Amino acid sequence: MTSLVSHTSVDCRNAYELSEWWKQVLGYVDVDGDPNLPGHEECMVLDPVSGHRLLFLEVPETKSVKNRIHLDLVPRAGTRDEELERLRGLGAAEVADLRGKYGPGTGWVVLADPEGNEFCILRSDEERAAVPA
Repeated sequence: MTSLVSHTSVDCRNAYELSEWWKQVLGYVDVDGDPNLPGHEECMVLDPVSGHRLLFLEVPETKSVKNRIHLDLVPRAGTRDEELERLRGLGAAEVADLRGKYGPGTGWVVLADPEGNEFCILRSDEERAAVPA
């Protein structure tokens, strides 16, 4: 017997605002019949392709240390650097630039969402095929 991940939960100060931000980043949508609205303390969003769900839960405390778990993102189209610029335009903050860490064309960039939760942007499938790590 094994378990299945139901969804990934993210603690936050404003569930609605953060769920709306991540919807722009990932192309996720509200769950049918359960729209997220301002003031909701729990907001779930869904990847319409894979079915993966993210649940944003309001908590009273602010983030104070590095995440113990985080998302590693891969561009659906384009390059890592193009996606990096798009994410910066949405308000992501750069935490660490590790591009080229393992040689030319390799690596990733660590970013933070508007509430400081870290995530990484990796090279696209096409980039990895062209320049293996």
